[in-house]
Amino acid sequence: MNAKELVLDFYKNDLILNKSEVKEFLHPDVIIEWNSSKGFVQMKYDDVLNLCDELSRSYIRSKMQITHTIAEDNKVFIRYSHFVKTIENPREDMLLGHFFVIWEIKDNKLYRGFQMSQFS
Repeated sequence: MNAKELVLDFYKNDLILNKSEVKEFLHPDVIIEWNSSKGFVQMKYDDVLNLCDELSRSYIRSKMQITHTIAEDNKVFIRYSHFVKTIENPREDMLLGHFFVIWEIKDNKLYRGFQMSQFS
């Protein structure tokens, strides 16, 4: 699997809600540097898995609407909007936010992520 295919597989629907599936994609030394409208966060392997747990407690469905992907060597840029369905309102897609991420791939795993987001 090439770098672009790996990243696109990671962002398939509902994967982020399943910690055991997410583990398959993460390099043990993964670091995500995330700049959001709420500030800067640096996340490591366990932080990402904890986020998966939090999301799975709040949402029953997760859908990424990908608009752009660009790949060069071991780096992939992806731009997407993240929609979720809440437990309280399972019939309505709610826009969680708009994201773009530059991923560096190492050993066929997500190794370094540089992410920016604007929450809805």
